Amino acid sequence: MDNRVLAGSLDGRPLFFCGIGGSGMLPLAQIAHGLGHPVAGSDRGHDQGRTPEKFAWLASHGFQLFPQDGSGVTSPEQVLVASAAIEDSVPEVARAKALGCERVSRAELLAALFNAAGFSIAVGGTSGKSTVTGMIAWILHEGGFDPTVMNGAVMKNFVSPDNPFASARIGRRDRFVSEVDESDGSIALYRPTIGVLLNVSLDHKSIEELRVLFGNFIASAGTAVINLDSPEAGALAPRARNRVTFALKNPMADITIEPDSIDQSDFGIRAAVIDNRRREVFPLILPLPGLHNLSNALAAIAAADAAGIGVDEAAYALRSFAGLARRYDVIGTSPSGITVIDDFGHNPEKCAATLRTLKAGQGRVIAFFQPHGYGPLRQMGTELAQTFARELGPDDVTILCDPVYFGGTVDRSEGSEQIVARINQGGGKAEHIPAREACLERIIALARPGDRIVVMGARDDTLSDFARSILGRLA
Repeated sequence: MDNRVLAGSLDGRPLFFCGIGGSGMLPLAQIAHGLGHPVAGSDRGHDQGRTPEKFAWLASHGFQLFPQDGSGVTSPEQVLVASAAIEDSVPEVARAKALGCERVSRAELLAALFNAAGFSIAVGGTSGKSTVTGMIAWILHEGGFDPTVMNGAVMKNFVSPDNPFASARIGRRDRFVSEVDESDGSIALYRPTIGVLLNVSLDHKSIEELRVLFGNFIASAGTAVINLDSPEAGALAPRARNRVTFALKNPMADITIEPDSIDQSDFGIRAAVIDNRRREVFPLILPLPGLHNLSNALAAIAAADAAGIGVDEAAYALRSFAGLARRYDVIGTSPSGITVIDDFGHNPEKCAATLRTLKAGQGRVIAFFQPHGYGPLRQMGTELAQTFARELGPDDVTILCDPVYFGGTVDRSEGSEQIVARINQGGGKAEHIPAREACLERIIALARPGDRIVVMGARDDTLSDFARSILGRLA
């Protein structure tokens, strides 16, 4: 179905979100509610009592919550918003089918709202999407654009007492910024004014599949913003109708960095940004550590430039960028000097970026990793093991619990124990402890002054609580 037609057919209709508390569903539900749709939903986490503060907030802000038993789907006028992976046996799906309710996926609804905007920026790539989306949102906000923003992580700049779950921002309907997902192929649905391609590397799909998806993505954009440091992304650049390029290492990019200007610390990074087209240089003071975040900043600056905001103005706005929850999020430091960090790293490239940032500082690393499903382990388990073995040193320790599993019929034959074996075979030091609470006890037993403990993983909001519980025990 054409997304513009879809958007028109949904105007004002009640929406029911199956899994409303998920990192992809929650911000979309916020946006739909902000655009005038009555919104209701259910969530397995709500039924199980997980993250109760989030569901209490939803209930207090006009979102009707129901048990995941089908009782919330009551009218054929409702549109069911459900992941394509949701099985027909789920009560909401069965009830919607019986009533004849229209069903759309999360990506179809998001693409419909996104494509209906007159001006849109889509951020794609294997890693860095949420951070760059947040950076672009902040630059546009500071520039007076008042964008509507869909993100997969809480943007700290937009957090307020009234909205602690600011993974979305409700602004103008005709100005839309969103990260877009390649893992389910839905990136093909978007027609952005500006399309940002950060990188192309192994995640949920093969490299061959990703080349097709990302190539079509930049070909569909009015202007493509492309990272020339990524060989795969750079190889797709000829498919763009118009383009702005950026790079840390490639001096031929439109927007790059003076190599000798980079000054890193545990708390941020400084550099001189070069606009090669205008032969101008501007200072960048970024309050986030890591070279990967410097690359993310260049991506955001290049996208803002394509949107008509000057490189100098964009770089200045990033001085006050507060970052995102669960993106190298420092929870705190214990009295004995042990720092706990919460991070969304879950694929090889994201994990490598986080581990490199940690290794650029002082102190041993204890890396706790909770795989985000059994399927992803089968797809990229070997590369994940290679990443931990390669990036961490002989004194560092990696601890894996069993993968996220909330029920269903998924094949569980490939588990964390195989990844741990591969890390150890590759020269690393890793342990498999099935239960997460037992991992906590092991981490506390291992920790010593000066260590950095990083909690890594996706698809589980309780990981932040786990990181805070580690800090609490250390204190």
